[in-house]
Amino acid sequence: MEIEKKMACWLKVPFDSETQQAVQSLANGTDSEALHDAFYKDLSFGTGGMRGKMGVGTNRINKYTLGRCSQGLATYLLQEFPSLTPKVVIAFDSRHNSQSLAQEVANVLTANGVAVYLFTDLRTTPELSFAVRHLRAQAGIVLTASHNPPIYNGYKVYWEDGAQIVPPHDQKIMEAIDSVSYESLQFGPPKAKIHPIDLEVDEAYWNTVLKLLPVKPKQPENLNVVFTPLHGTAITAVPRVLQRAGFDRVSFVKEQMHPDGDFPTVKSPNPEEREALSLAIDQANDQKADLVIGTDPDCDRLGVAFRTNAGSYQLLNGNQLMLLLTDFVLDQLQQKNKLLPSSFIASTIVSTPLMQSIATQYQIECVTTLTGFKWIGEAIENRPSDTFICGGEESYGFLLGSAVRDKDAVSASLLAAVMTSQLKSEGKSLLDQLILCYQKYGFQYESLHSLNKEGAAGAKAILEIMHSYRNNPPRELGGNKVVKIYDYQTGVERDLKNNSEIPLVLPKANVLIFVTSEGSRIALRPSGTEPKIKFYLSVANTYQKEKSWEYNLAKIEKQLKILENDLPL
Repeated sequence: MEIEKKMACWLKVPFDSETQQAVQSLANGTDSEALHDAFYKDLSFGTGGMRGKMGVGTNRINKYTLGRCSQGLATYLLQEFPSLTPKVVIAFDSRHNSQSLAQEVANVLTANGVAVYLFTDLRTTPELSFAVRHLRAQAGIVLTASHNPPIYNGYKVYWEDGAQIVPPHDQKIMEAIDSVSYESLQFGPPKAKIHPIDLEVDEAYWNTVLKLLPVKPKQPENLNVVFTPLHGTAITAVPRVLQRAGFDRVSFVKEQMHPDGDFPTVKSPNPEEREALSLAIDQANDQKADLVIGTDPDCDRLGVAFRTNAGSYQLLNGNQLMLLLTDFVLDQLQQKNKLLPSSFIASTIVSTPLMQSIATQYQIECVTTLTGFKWIGEAIENRPSDTFICGGEESYGFLLGSAVRDKDAVSASLLAAVMTSQLKSEGKSLLDQLILCYQKYGFQYESLHSLNKEGAAGAKAILEIMHSYRNNPPRELGGNKVVKIYDYQTGVERDLKNNSEIPLVLPKANVLIFVTSEGSRIALRPSGTEPKIKFYLSVANTYQKEKSWEYNLAKIEKQLKILENDLPL
């Protein structure tokens, strides 16, 4: 009945005739599940803001659901900054409707007394984060659904520190949104001017990225790079910073350079998946390129592949890339005596434990946060007297320096090229360096598995899986006893060896982590941005120097496979 009431509201004013017709068509159709899914709930903020399928309904991305968000945000900004005319920066990616939705959002904000600084064409998410701080705005919005399928779009909100919103702002903004009725929406005419921004912010951002490098590129002209933006926003930034850093042997995957919300050349525009980089790897193979870099549509994640001595191309997973980049940055800073006692790095609870090992080796702190880069941004903001060096997460996100407060594939792409160039000049490969890191910090190997669960039934199934693991935890995983359980929803760490409990210091979240006696880990959590539950696996071993990489890899992959067999995949 609730769904029927919601649908009836969308069949009359204030909804425009086009929306009413689309709702009526949905109601007249035979797909009752689609109708239910469009109205059974309101979209809410997750780890990456609000993300969902485009279309009509309260559970869809459209001008009305985003209008409510924007009017609620405007109300909250005016309350928080009563002596200012709040400023909001808006950017958008290459997805369908992103530009038109960005304009609708800008109109609602200005109609509610907020000043808007709008990029007139697509820009990367990290540049939006940078622009909020650069323009001293009170908030920022980017229209993007990252690497989701083409039918998705999203709305990520950033606070004045340039990071995505965290408590208490997220909840208070949601409360303000809940108080907005569709009848009260103001789409214009705007009461304040929309200020276009482009090249001035671009130049400031590019120059900042270049200044963040811990070392000047060594023989960049000798590095052969293949780059693909996967039809996304990286085309506006990555080629420019590579060129300015001296990398003039960069070739582009022509079929993927044009921004296109259909992402026609890939199954998914996700650089975490080898298929997404297949065209780039084919081109690299033809050119015998040293390095392949691919970024997702909003350019906050990157995938990297490198040429091995055998001539094939090996992909780095997110943890391996984070390990290599962090080690490289800290080593360069240490050589220049620029590592301070107040320096720190950061990572997340589902990422490789080796980030803690790196910090220990360099005698600095590694701050561990909840999953989602907004928490790393919060950690940076909460430590103003300390120096943030870099940080990352397993999902192919990395950040260098604190000028940006979200994962940044622009600076990370440049850093990956600089690191590879430096190693090449020393006669080394990325694999050589990865092996050295495993020998130095420990041999930890990870994988990620997801179960997709669409719609209301899927959401219920995900909760049931979490409930089962929480209330009936496994006693063994991969043939080894479970010795510790971290339950971030109850806020408790349980030590099963001595039957003790201690409180966890992080905010509560629906995450479970099981640790075995030999150091393996399984973490599980519902995705905050997609209809899926994720299983993060990690196994530990000792790297045997006298054995080959292939031998060591096969041995630890066997461990991982045993662990995978205990999952409901």
